[in-house]
Amino acid sequence: MPTQRIVLITGASSGFGALTARAVADLGDTVYAGMRDTTGRNAPAVLDAADYSEEHQADLRAIELDVNHQESVDNAVAQILAEHGRIDVLIHNAGHMVVGPAEAFTAEQLAELYNVNVLSTQRVNRAVLPGMRARGAGLVVWVSSSSVKGGTPPYLAPYFAAKAGMDSLAVGYAAELARWGVETSIVVPGSFTRGTNHFAHAGKPADAAVEAAYETRYAGLMEQVAGKLAALSPADAHASMVSDEIARIVALPEGARPHRVHIDPADDGSEEVSEVADRIRSEFLARIGLDDLLSVKTQH
Repeated sequence: MPTQRIVLITGASSGFGALTARAVADLGDTVYAGMRDTTGRNAPAVLDAADYSEEHQADLRAIELDVNHQESVDNAVAQILAEHGRIDVLIHNAGHMVVGPAEAFTAEQLAELYNVNVLSTQRVNRAVLPGMRARGAGLVVWVSSSSVKGGTPPYLAPYFAAKAGMDSLAVGYAAELARWGVETSIVVPGSFTRGTNHFAHAGKPADAAVEAAYETRYAGLMEQVAGKLAALSPADAHASMVSDEIARIVALPEGARPHRVHIDPADDGSEEVSEVADRIRSEFLARIGLDDLLSVKTQH
């Protein structure tokens, strides 16, 4: 992989995404910060990225990228390839959270949630991976969630289910890309309550009547959960811990990137469960003669 990497990150207008775009650009890489509505709602984020790039002499570029639409994804990837001929690192960060009793969300709301958290990664993969496979090199970073295998408080079930789907897809891709020389790293943040907009921008259920019914038995539950999560998080825990870790992984030599890392100051148990799950996966692949898929052999 070249010393100066070409990096694409999705959902980079705020939170983990914006912080990661800056942290990776600080490495000296060219970073395309994907975000939708760059001339409208996210115009201030575009300006912020440009200001950061100038102030820090970093190559950080905002690019129009709506992960919910294949045409937008294809156009963004085509633009990057036209300018550089390759994408070395893809970071799947785009996502959306919803809060409320699961029953109060319509099936259409769940489909929309899975669209942005799961199907979006498939759209971007299908645009980016052919080039990585052709070169026999690349890195795909997936921003997962400790909720996939850790403690799961109620009223977050649809979001947890979507992140679990994305995480499972990432694990499958890791094995299927190994023989192409393309690495996979799954980054697992915990419940950061500072430095992200997850809770502030969270979606609400469409069925107000069902939501009200649940309030008769679970009054104030979401506020209780949010307060407890904030209390469990150390005072110095900030979302930049996640972006710093992603930048560290990107900077590692080819073949040395970890399969999975956790950044969970509140320690909800995800790391302990993941260690068992990843060990069982490794042992099973070895039993069926596919243990070579557990590591990537660089092809140049």
